[in-house]
Amino acid sequence: MTFVVGVTGGIGSGKTQVTDLLASLGVTIVDADVVAREVVMPGSVALSEITAHFGDNMLDAQGNLQRALLREIIFSDNQAKTWLEALLHPLIRSSIKQQLAAASGAYAVLVSPLLLETDQQELVDELVVVDAEPQQQMDRASQRDSNAAAQIKAIMDKQLPRQERLDGADRVLDNSQSLSHLHEQVMQLHEQLIKVAEHKHA
Repeated sequence: MTFVVGVTGGIGSGKTQVTDLLASLGVTIVDADVVAREVVMPGSVALSEITAHFGDNMLDAQGNLQRALLREIIFSDNQAKTWLEALLHPLIRSSIKQQLAAASGAYAVLVSPLLLETDQQELVDELVVVDAEPQQQMDRASQRDSNAAAQIKAIMDKQLPRQERLDGADRVLDNSQSLSHLHEQVMQLHEQLIKVAEHKHA
């Protein structure tokens, strides 16, 4: 069994910086956001179900899912959100499990913004939260995605409160300082996790 470490954090907290560094150290990274895109690729069962439910206008000219349009619908309609989650969550979970099972190395990482909000947390042995000040999250997310502050604030409000996320963590990476400070913590974390994983497998 692969030892699985979950990495989560709010929007703009720096999850990608952490997982990019771990990937450069040879750690297998399974990204729930990437998997969520894979399960609705053109030709997938999930995509045909979505168009049957919401209409063909959910597709762009190339036959890809218009994710922004779908996001708008589910943000404003709880029933639509529930329906979509019932369709996609089992598919995403199944794909994540397959990818984690195929991972080599001392441990693998599952990175997901919804780790604590969904049953994905059942797939991890340890949970790492990447934490930053709310204003830093806003600044980073708006620089990265050129989203309006109001849109980022709406996403943050929908996400788990910061304190609840911290309460659910086994380990916390503080990303409120410099990038080099974060890198130091990630290197230490990597060494600790190798030891923990080896101890579990011993």
